Amino acid sequence: MTPSSSRSGAPLDPRLTAAFAVVPVVASVVGTQPLRQFLTAPAKVGILASFAVGQLPQVVPALGRAGKTVFVNVDSSPGLAQDRGALEFLKNMGAHGVVSTRLSLIEKGRPLGLLTMMKVFVTDRSNLRRSTDAISRGAPDLVEIMPAPIIARMSAQAQRAMSPSVAAGFVETPADVALALALGSAAAATSDPRLWSLRRDQLPPVPPAALKRPAAPQE
Repeated sequence: MTPSSSRSGAPLDPRLTAAFAVVPVVASVVGTQPLRQFLTAPAKVGILASFAVGQLPQVVPALGRAGKTVFVNVDSSPGLAQDRGALEFLKNMGAHGVVSTRLSLIEKGRPLGLLTMMKVFVTDRSNLRRSTDAISRGAPDLVEIMPAPIIARMSAQAQRAMSPSVAAGFVETPADVALALALGSAAAATSDPRLWSLRRDQLPPVPPAALKRPAAPQE
């Protein structure tokens, strides 16, 4: 299975396409402790979370020099403002993309040349509708769907509206990654460094029963 294309029909950014073709895992790097593991891991795409604003100017360029594609979770970076100035600050230090639950930040990121990943928490059908509406307006490059197990409960139509997606939350095993990809996600995100070296050709088979989706609700 190859990475998905965007809702507009344009392909994913070439860095993402190439990275996910080999290791379909996004490293969720929470704080500085796992940085060294990410630097040496085969995974090429990472999300920095819980980094204070003063740490980012050292960390982001170092990861870029190591060939990593770096997203910064703007919502979880202490001291980082939630505005265009913050996005310009990240762009100027070498960040490739931003992650946020905020539609306004997603809309501001693309004109600056940043990749955008919109994070959505799917808790019920009404929340799902609000999320797909926001995604339609913001047109992010990727949608981070949390928690990952909910994807198996979403209709194929709902997931198409949220694609290309990254499954996140409760991604704990190679089987979790394989299922996310089999259900249509471009990659899976996890904070477990053991999965940052999981190659696509190492994915376990997915039982056919795990791919059954619920029928679309009747209007």
